[in-house]
Amino acid sequence: MTQPPVVTGIGVVAPNGLGTARYWSATRAGESGIRPVARFDASRYPSRLAGEVAEFRPQEHLPARLLPQTDHMTRLALVAAASALEEAKAADCPGDPLERGVITASTAGGFEFGQQELQNLWRLGNEYVSAYQSFAWFYAVNTGQISIRHGFKGPSGVIVTDQAGGLDAIASARRQLRRGSRLILAGGVDGSICPWGWIGQMASGRLSQGDDPQTAYLPFDERASGHVPAEGGAILVIEDGQAARDRGAPVVYGEIAGYAATFDPPPGSAREPTLRRAIMGALADAAMSPADIDVVFADAAGVRDMDQAEADAITAVFGERAVPVTAPKTMTGRMYAGAAAVDVAAALLSIRDGLMPPTINVRPSQRYPLDVVTEVRRPRRVRAAMVIARGYRGFNSALIVRAQDGASSREEKGELVMAASRFEYNDLKRILRDCAGEEPEDSFEMTALDATFDELGYDSVIRMETLARIAREYRVTIEDDAVTGDTTPRLLINLVNAS
Repeated sequence: MTQPPVVTGIGVVAPNGLGTARYWSATRAGESGIRPVARFDASRYPSRLAGEVAEFRPQEHLPARLLPQTDHMTRLALVAAASALEEAKAADCPGDPLERGVITASTAGGFEFGQQELQNLWRLGNEYVSAYQSFAWFYAVNTGQISIRHGFKGPSGVIVTDQAGGLDAIASARRQLRRGSRLILAGGVDGSICPWGWIGQMASGRLSQGDDPQTAYLPFDERASGHVPAEGGAILVIEDGQAARDRGAPVVYGEIAGYAATFDPPPGSAREPTLRRAIMGALADAAMSPADIDVVFADAAGVRDMDQAEADAITAVFGERAVPVTAPKTMTGRMYAGAAAVDVAAALLSIRDGLMPPTINVRPSQRYPLDVVTEVRRPRRVRAAMVIARGYRGFNSALIVRAQDGASSREEKGELVMAASRFEYNDLKRILRDCAGEEPEDSFEMTALDATFDELGYDSVIRMETLARIAREYRVTIEDDAVTGDTTPRLLINLVNAS
């Protein structure tokens, strides 16, 4: 590896959005995907809420031949991987397939498929058990199916460390890039929302038994009573930085800057948990200080003693309320091996868009001295973000992503505006349209350059997000209070060009 690894494609399948764009739009708006379980009748169980990817129809995304041999979570993983490769324009790029690999994380494997075949065995006999059961249940099945579908023959594997798995898989991808691979698909997708999987999850004693989606999962809140389980995850295209530049990758979200993992001592040993060491190890690996981190994406267990342990570790490294902390998984539920991978995707999108997604429904308790981000779309220039994840029985991982130093390949091609470029009407129109989520035909026209932002319907949140995008793309600094509802687009354009 000649340069730090970079992320050039993101594929997200989440309860509040199928696809990266839908997920991020819902997350920025604070929209939840937690609802009563629909994949089976959970009315007789103590826990009855889940985060399900309700809009997913596998037959709309996958060849018919794959459906009989795949579990629900593998279908989700295949769609996420294809989406990431498509965005990165890497699916059909020429190159040695031995230099491309797949590393995924899994907590449960194909539980739903396994349950179905066990029921066939019990009710009908062994001749009715599918031959596909031999691999469809297995932890490594996502890696195998993705590799086969895309013809990747390089270093591949699976990580089984529960919620920490998504980060561990990304770190393993970085390790393979350092050894000479050029591209690795990495991340995690989980899904075991079926009676057999449900019983297994309930055995942890950490599932919320609340029936109100707005109050069932409340990390860092006095009302916390456990988490809501979920399905989904994210797959990322991770490349050697130079390899991405050489092939002209159209998007570079950021680089994998640092990582560390630890394992807690056994309960009752009187030794302290090791999450703090994982956080410090990731900072050391990235050659960064705590002050360099703009936001922390928390593990957010939703269990009081676990929340306390995480808050203690964060404050021990960063100080009390010294860094914004967010948990967008309050909108999805905990996706196990998929959760941390989605948090990494959200962190990279935060860097791109200059905002921090919220922790919804939570009233932060004073017992946790954290600056929990609860407001929708808190604007802030984000250059580096840390993601924390913990797995059942002691796994701890921390990973740092940061904006790539220097010009990306898109900047070299002139696709992104550089500091010396003049800021014009079409530039402002593009950024406002993105920040407001408008269709092209709904954007303001040149004849409205002298109308105020209030008259054009752009509220303070959209204005602040627009300023953050302008600051990032044009390398300028404009004070927030310099642009108000009475400011006109023409005045803003002049301010940018004068900076």
